Amino acid sequence: MSTQLGESAAAVRAHEELFSYWSSLRNQGRLPGRGDLDPSAFKRLLPTVSLTAVVGESRDYRLRLAGTALYGVYGGEITGKRLRDVYSTPAADYWRRELDQVVEGRRPRAGHHNMAWRGASHMTLLWLRLPLASNGRDVDLILGYDAVLAPFGETYSGIRAA
Repeated sequence: MSTQLGESAAAVRAHEELFSYWSSLRNQGRLPGRGDLDPSAFKRLLPTVSLTAVVGESRDYRLRLAGTALYGVYGGEITGKRLRDVYSTPAADYWRRELDQVVEGRRPRAGHHNMAWRGASHMTLLWLRLPLASNGRDVDLILGYDAVLAPFGETYSGIRAA
């Protein structure tokens, strides 16, 4: 159990690190855009970082970029895919609701999602989503960070939890 608690704490620290970096890019209430990001500033987090594009007025979401470690989490390449191409219908609906709240509120969101949709109900995805806006106001991209938490330090598809 202490291993799991240590991994959870590491995941929370990673979330705090990425949030602090994102927050430092805000300027007088304006959201940072993709061009403001310097990936070298959060290099150690890149394997489980994602960028999700907000597509059109209907807010379809497409994964523009997925870190290399996410390949194992999702069982394949997800870059370029839409939510419905990656997740089961209930999981896609969950992510659509969460991402809609990031877009509408122009505010970060964090949470956890059971990985039962991937056949791993004993594992949890601890996630963070941060809004990006090329014009400083209208969210057109979402920066994400995911940490996989497994009981007692298990690994999932070769990815060490947190």
